[in-house]
Amino acid sequence: MTPVAAPAMPVENAVEEALMRSIRIPPRPSLLVDLQRELAQSDPSPRRIARIIGNDVGMSGALLKLANSPFFGAARKAKSVEQGINFLGVDQCAALLTGLLARQAIDGKESDLNAFWEVSARRAQALVFISRKLRIAPPDIAHTFGLFCDIGVPLLMNRFTDYAETYADACHEAELPFTAVEDQRYSTNHAAIGCLLARNWGLSPDVSWAILLHHDYRVLDDPATDDAVRSLVALSLLAEKGIERFHGRRMSCEWEKGGALACQHLGLTEDETADLLDELHEAFHHER
Repeated sequence: MTPVAAPAMPVENAVEEALMRSIRIPPRPSLLVDLQRELAQSDPSPRRIARIIGNDVGMSGALLKLANSPFFGAARKAKSVEQGINFLGVDQCAALLTGLLARQAIDGKESDLNAFWEVSARRAQALVFISRKLRIAPPDIAHTFGLFCDIGVPLLMNRFTDYAETYADACHEAELPFTAVEDQRYSTNHAAIGCLLARNWGLSPDVSWAILLHHDYRVLDDPATDDAVRSLVALSLLAEKGIERFHGRRMSCEWEKGGALACQHLGLTEDETADLLDELHEAFHHER
């Protein structure tokens, strides 16, 4: 995936170790290790990447589906995994495959997680679409962040039997940050857990930082925070607004908390934001 410079992540060892003991964070999958090893080469080979994933039917199918998706504006149809990699580029393929590995690695009741993975995939699509429209953030970084920004949710769901209630309460909290509701009840939150997983899996530092901060909208007006991280947080708010609209929900507490700051950071007027969300809505329906 595209390497992006970012400062080292300051995390207290004692805090990290306590969280790791309390909440099971899946280890980095061996297939991801193989994939990242190939990507670290000076000239990654689409053929070798295709060979790495070729034995996994689900991954091969998902890659072809993405390569032929309107979200990537493919003019031609990919007919093989290697062709799909060539169309998308190795970085974007790596982003997709990393997300699929996360789905395989995280346990839980399928009925509980289906909706979560559906929204995660939709968010990743939205972030790629918006990042390409605004020419902000590499598409593979946007895609990875979209898939992983809420990855701590199923991990907390597995750890705490009442987490579904906490999640619902946080979704409807109009003033406090989403993560503050979780912190009050568990002394941790899905953003912190997701950040640890991202770091353990070797994801981009910008992705790890953006996961940690994606409900802290103060960073959107904080020049001390890396601009690439702030842009990902801002893009995630637009994606959230688009997903809420797609599901027929007019009200979004997260948009009310941070939408204006997100548009300000991205340099979008009210009309430009409305037009962009209209285009995203149309793309969602075309994808169906």
